[in-house]
Amino acid sequence: MIKVVVVDDHDVVRKGVIAYLNTEDELDIIGEASSGNKGAKLVADLKPDVVLMDLIMEDGTGIEATKQIMTEHPDCKVIILTSYYDDEKVFPALEAGAFSYMLKTSSADEIADAIKKAYRGENTIEPKVAGKMMNRFRSSEKKPHDELTQRELEVLLCIGEGMTNQEISDSLYIGIKTVKTHVSNILSKLGVHDRTQAAVYAHKNQLLKKI
Repeated sequence: MIKVVVVDDHDVVRKGVIAYLNTEDELDIIGEASSGNKGAKLVADLKPDVVLMDLIMEDGTGIEATKQIMTEHPDCKVIILTSYYDDEKVFPALEAGAFSYMLKTSSADEIADAIKKAYRGENTIEPKVAGKMMNRFRSSEKKPHDELTQRELEVLLCIGEGMTNQEISDSLYIGIKTVKTHVSNILSKLGVHDRTQAAVYAHKNQLLKKI
């Protein structure tokens, strides 16, 4: 039997979920709580396999409770069950150690299935949340030079070749003031202090071969 604790401050939601889960032969609902703090204490006392955790509660949020549970009981699997999927809720919950993330629009069958999967070590991530995770992953792969415009890349190439502002101006047929603006933007976007560091950055990242 999979031992489960349900934490949600809405009595109707909590009781409804428990009523359905009690019909599942594999699940044993050993406790329920109406706040994050009570939920964390209940987990310490009962040591469930899986916790179904709401996020927004008055006496201790689901994020705080999840963090405490994962610190004290790292083998326990916490499934977030919430109505929220904005970045301010999703990522802190996952960073706190939540194993799965579901929305309350999920069907009872889907929730029960997520609990069984969590027990087997399989994550369940709401598609909307999974999309956010992928977007963050992609953005984390971006490097500073990805923010440069095509013209700024051209100016960086010139800097990498040791050209002065006047030489860049003549080569690209742009005004000297425009060159200075591009150089300033390049230094800012690359997070470097001077032209020498910008040139080193360009060579280190093999940008001169790409431009």
